[in-house]
Amino acid sequence: MSHDGTEQVVREHFEISIRFRKIIEQRIVRLEVDAARDELDASHLENIDHIRRQMRLVAAQLEEANRMKRFLENSRPRKPAPRD
Repeated sequence: MSHDGTEQVVREHFEISIRFRKIIEQRIVRLEVDAARDELDASHLENIDHIRRQMRLVAAQLEEANRMKRFLENSRPRKPAPRD
């Protein structure tokens, strides 16, 4: 806690390569596209149990995409190694 009684959130920043960042960004896009497609597919289902499972899948995909976004928010590009 800080001196005024409020909690401060300390975020650890990760250094990642540009290549790895692009891979994560592509995965986020795929998860979001898949979630949108799966949600649309759910609208064509009739069985409530199938709909429920489909929507749980959508929720899991979106949560994973959001988790990856939070990871990227706490990352920064790795500095290239110095060359001799």
